[in-house]
Amino acid sequence: MKKLNSDFICRALFLLFLIAISLVVILPYIWMLSNSFKSTKETLMDAAHIFPKAPTLNGYKRVLFESPFFMWLGNSMMVTITNTLAILFTSSLIGYVFSRYEFWNKKLLFTMMLSTMMVPAQATIIPTFILINAVGLFNSPWALIIPSVFSVFGIYLCKEFIDEIPKELLESAGIDGAGDWQIFFKIVLPQIRPAIGALGIFTFLEHWNDYLRPLIYLNSSEKMTLPLAISFFSTQHSTDLSATMAVSALIMIPVTIVFLLFQRQFVKGISMTGMK
Repeated sequence: MKKLNSDFICRALFLLFLIAISLVVILPYIWMLSNSFKSTKETLMDAAHIFPKAPTLNGYKRVLFESPFFMWLGNSMMVTITNTLAILFTSSLIGYVFSRYEFWNKKLLFTMMLSTMMVPAQATIIPTFILINAVGLFNSPWALIIPSVFSVFGIYLCKEFIDEIPKELLESAGIDGAGDWQIFFKIVLPQIRPAIGALGIFTFLEHWNDYLRPLIYLNSSEKMTLPLAISFFSTQHSTDLSATMAVSALIMIPVTIVFLLFQRQFVKGISMTGMK
């Protein structure tokens, strides 16, 4: 009985701890949603209270009907989806090559590739900008796509999962007459689905929330992505807090949908990566 009571108390304390941590994480988002339904005046006067005293949709009306929100949404969707699909394909394909083929200086090349993960992304912004400007891609969505079609982390993740596939399975497929592309698409990709799901969510989040690169590579409002749209409602002399919070809340919707659709693969991929 005492052991059962102690186990119950430990679980209850652990549950309370998780609830407290969850509230700390969720509270800023609740505050953001709350202020999106307030006027800028009410937010400035008393931003701490959660429930609006005079709820208003003016922020959402300005974002949806008085700004090119849907054009920015299209730009973000195009850049993010293209980058995500390209990285999933290149990461799985290159990971397959590093895992199953032997070639000259394979380990050295893989080590050199992994070493690039130690360099902060900000350190490569200037040389990348010079190259983009030199080839005429400045102020083009392709400036956000072409330099990002490869992911070292994605290649490493896919390679580690492919290493776990029995070689006998791939060899038997080859004996039965399957070519390299058939083995890759029909055997390898279904086996590493958890890694693909996890990498897809990571990549989608990274490019959907990217602010620095669009800020540097784009200079026209027609080419802007949604993270840059937040600054659209702020000027030197005033800021429409209601619209700013509204566009921030709208930006979260696609990310939430993607996570809900792929959360099973995401959780499975993370758990299996931890086991490795």
